[in-house]
Amino acid sequence: MHELLNCKNEKLLRQALTHRSYVNENPGEKHNERLEFLGDALLTFISGEYLYTRYPDMAEDQMTRRRSALVDEKQLAKFAIEVGLDFKMRLGIGAIRDGGFQSPNLLSSTFESVVGAYYLDCDRNIEKIRPIIEDLFNSVPEAIMEIRSTVDAKNRLQEWVQARFGSVLPKYKTERIGGEDHAPEYLAQVFVDDRLYGSGKARGKKEAEKRAAENALSDLKRQGWI
Repeated sequence: MHELLNCKNEKLLRQALTHRSYVNENPGEKHNERLEFLGDALLTFISGEYLYTRYPDMAEDQMTRRRSALVDEKQLAKFAIEVGLDFKMRLGIGAIRDGGFQSPNLLSSTFESVVGAYYLDCDRNIEKIRPIIEDLFNSVPEAIMEIRSTVDAKNRLQEWVQARFGSVLPKYKTERIGGEDHAPEYLAQVFVDDRLYGSGKARGKKEAEKRAAENALSDLKRQGWI
């Protein structure tokens, strides 16, 4: 059993593995969305510090791209499988029928939830979870991280915005617009100084934001700005 699954509080771990679709079919259970939020914040921080320490001469824009490569949906889904979460997720019947155990969206969100649960189980001591996460980061081949860090639309848009507007950053507004609980659909909109630059729809929040950034870049290119 992977160390991330070695929680003293079994109820907390069970919640981390429980998707909303399971709760809908089993009233009284707790879903993992709050733990997912916490895990996402922890992974963003740990990945940033990891890159800052590992690459002392790397520029900020390069570290930003690599951080995105380390914690995007595709990579977190791989971590989830490596940890052994794929068939430990507690999903509703509909989610299972639709291939939920292999869904990158569900795998990545469950991984974030488990990270959040382990952190709480360790009395919120980030030093207990840091080496575990860094070991996973170390498993990502350098070449793969470099390739994937160059193609992230959100990073490319951020670089364009900062080059044109200085310290201003793109802001994303993402909300659920439909779909089933095991396969929700999200709409993301990206704004710069309160002006809408692009929008995108997808099954996951992060993917919707990427599509919004891609839409913004496409529109900027059409207008001759890039």
